[in-house]
Amino acid sequence: MIALINPNTSEATTEAMLRIARQVAGPAVRIDGLTAAFGAPLITDPFALARAADAVAALAPRVGRAEAVIVAAFGDPGLMDLRGRLSVPVTGIAEAGMAEAAQVGAQFAVVTTTPDLRDHIAKAARSYGHEAFLGTWTTPGDPVVLTHDAVALQTALAEACDRAVEAGAEAIIIGGGPLAEAAGHLAASSPVPLIEPLPAAVRLSLARCTKGASR
Repeated sequence: MIALINPNTSEATTEAMLRIARQVAGPAVRIDGLTAAFGAPLITDPFALARAADAVAALAPRVGRAEAVIVAAFGDPGLMDLRGRLSVPVTGIAEAGMAEAAQVGAQFAVVTTTPDLRDHIAKAARSYGHEAFLGTWTTPGDPVVLTHDAVALQTALAEACDRAVEAGAEAIIIGGGPLAEAAGHLAASSPVPLIEPLPAAVRLSLARCTKGASR
């Protein structure tokens, strides 16, 4: 069993991510969802990200008998702390998405809705050892408003992807757990390989379980 932790407080986002994760994993793999009990319904700034890390830590006792854990917010909040608490593989969606992007493109970019997290994303890329990280391109406007309009969200993300490609990106990650459905719709029309971080995290979790990894 894989425990998918949603570090924001939106149960709807948890359910949407579970649908995608279960489709990737297949019927033989059980994936259960856990939703942050406190924090923000959408993580848009460093304060909310820090609060989400606390919420992830609070969920550690509820992981139960999970054989692997996914932290399903692109900032990977609480990832390292959770690894210190658990003896099973713990995977972040930014970690997994960047790993896949590095495999398919010499230079990769992140496209997301949260400009206030741009510095954190760059720091994460450095910490994971990705010298090929080109930068982060963001959509205009209020990310909370945008994520409630699926058509506008896909359009804005597609335009940001085009800007990243013009700047030299050879692969693109759509950065955000709540953006998982939009990423799936954009993948077929992307001019360069488009990485969906939630499916990437499922694949990496399954690989780590197969290898018997404890981290």
